[in-house]
Amino acid sequence: MHLRLPLALTAIFLYGCSQPATTTSSAAVPAAGTNRADVREFLEMYNTLERRIGAVSNEADWNAITDVTEEHTGARTGANRAHAAFQGSRYIIDTSKNFLNAKQTLSDLEFRQLDSILLNAAESPGTIPDIVNQRIDAQSRMESIMNGFTFCLEKRGSQCAKPVTANDIDEALLKSRNMMERKTMWETSKQAGPELKKELAAIRDLRNRVAAELGYTSYFHLQVADYGMTVAELMQMMDKTASDLRPLYEQLHLYARTKLAARYGQKTPQTMPAHWVGNRWAQAFPGLVEAADLDPLFRDKKPQWIVQQAERFYTSLGMPSLPKTFWEKSDLYQLAKDSKRKKNTHASAWHIDMDKDVRSLMSVIPNYQWFETSHHELGHVYYFLAYSNPKVPTVLRRGANRAFHEAVGDLISIASRQQPYLRGIGLMKADQKFDTTQMLLAEALDNAVVFMPFSAGTMTHFEHDLYEKKLPIDQFNKRWWSLVAKYQGVEPPSARGEEFCDACTKTHIIDDAAQYYDYALAFLIKYQLHDYISRKILKQDPHDCNYYGNKEVGKWLWDILSLGATTDWRQLIRDKTGEELSSRAMLEYFKPLTDYLQKENGGQPAAWQ
Repeated sequence: MHLRLPLALTAIFLYGCSQPATTTSSAAVPAAGTNRADVREFLEMYNTLERRIGAVSNEADWNAITDVTEEHTGARTGANRAHAAFQGSRYIIDTSKNFLNAKQTLSDLEFRQLDSILLNAAESPGTIPDIVNQRIDAQSRMESIMNGFTFCLEKRGSQCAKPVTANDIDEALLKSRNMMERKTMWETSKQAGPELKKELAAIRDLRNRVAAELGYTSYFHLQVADYGMTVAELMQMMDKTASDLRPLYEQLHLYARTKLAARYGQKTPQTMPAHWVGNRWAQAFPGLVEAADLDPLFRDKKPQWIVQQAERFYTSLGMPSLPKTFWEKSDLYQLAKDSKRKKNTHASAWHIDMDKDVRSLMSVIPNYQWFETSHHELGHVYYFLAYSNPKVPTVLRRGANRAFHEAVGDLISIASRQQPYLRGIGLMKADQKFDTTQMLLAEALDNAVVFMPFSAGTMTHFEHDLYEKKLPIDQFNKRWWSLVAKYQGVEPPSARGEEFCDACTKTHIIDDAAQYYDYALAFLIKYQLHDYISRKILKQDPHDCNYYGNKEVGKWLWDILSLGATTDWRQLIRDKTGEELSSRAMLEYFKPLTDYLQKENGGQPAAWQ
């Protein structure tokens, strides 16, 4: 028996009917014991439609995030509803379940596709279309609020007399020595929270209800399932990671608060005041290592050069040039201050058609942060291009796990700060050197070690409690700051009651929900990959190596990227690095800092109260 997609169902999938799909007849859904040809035909149908409908939905999302208007928000909502109607239809769910439960032998690739199809369906099950549509509407509202929000330093009545951008806030927090200005800027960065708080509570309930439809305990559980792990296993891994890195983080925390206290003419506090830090969420402690300030290297560079050099990095490894459409369709540079268009300020990479239409959204200006970010975002883009090949079905055109995408981008971020690379492309003079210890210290403070308590600790536990424990709305801010204190040793500059929602100001909680542990896992993966590349392929010091121009490194990476999600991620890590995923490589990488920090901190107890 060969499956034939009913004409009416095809219309629903292609055009996104607003009415719920009716239960298919017994003849339309294959019974147990159907043959492999039925499985292949169903998967071919699904992958074809997923690519077409997904492209329409992705294009609508792109328009809504790069040009925030009511029209684009409405179009996104309609396109997302059509996509949800397809992915979550009863036909798709019932057919996938029947094939997985049938007695016929499935290949590993077929099993992975069917399993992924059901995970996609769990995001928008057609059995509860009203709830799915409510979730989509709520998501669009929240993203519209966030993307179109105007940060305001000064109001006149209901009008903003002095708007500032996210880049303005970040610049002030990084460089200002005026404590009042710092406090004002930090508080300004939290202004969107109150408007988003009720929306977050509402969408939490909708997300949980959607996840429950296919048997998940919460939306958090649904997201964790992508790793083939239970919630308990994921939380145990995150707690162990935070615990492994805690001694080093405490030394960095003491170092940072001592340096900042001296900078601002204050006594060294036991915990870190949030507005002292050059990052809105204290997920990094930037700007403390002047010897490692790389911004001067970019004073004579144009924003376009930054992105073009990032592409040259990848092509030097033997990877293809970016498609012409990347440069035509991406939104790469900061908007003019008088621009009437608003766009999301968070850098991102996009795979519009699950093939060669790849794009990036950035706001590049010529400094080291955007140099590194450009290399990172193109890591995502090259991952897209690598697994867009005939051996990888559309539904498996994604990272080996979700964290792998961030790991690859971050891996190239490590490579982009290596001094041999910077000298090789003319940013540093041939005889110029930065102190290796200071560079490593800057990396730990600005990018790596300080990030882990935030990602594995604060964010993961907040979203776990939000979804798994159904945290009441009147405890959002209290819980957030208790976690910030526990894992990061940071406190707000003044009391932050429940009229605020400071967690809501982190974009991932709004538009990338219940997945922030991806970043913590990505850091473990990237240091394990970097350790292998530097020691085993390049045979160089991991702190002073050069990927640039090495085709062997490029082939090793491309072999990983081109697999997409067609293989088990744990086995892939074992095969490519020879060891299980752990914090071993990351701790080894930062080991040279241990003696240095103990000396700098004078042997004082590092733990905060």
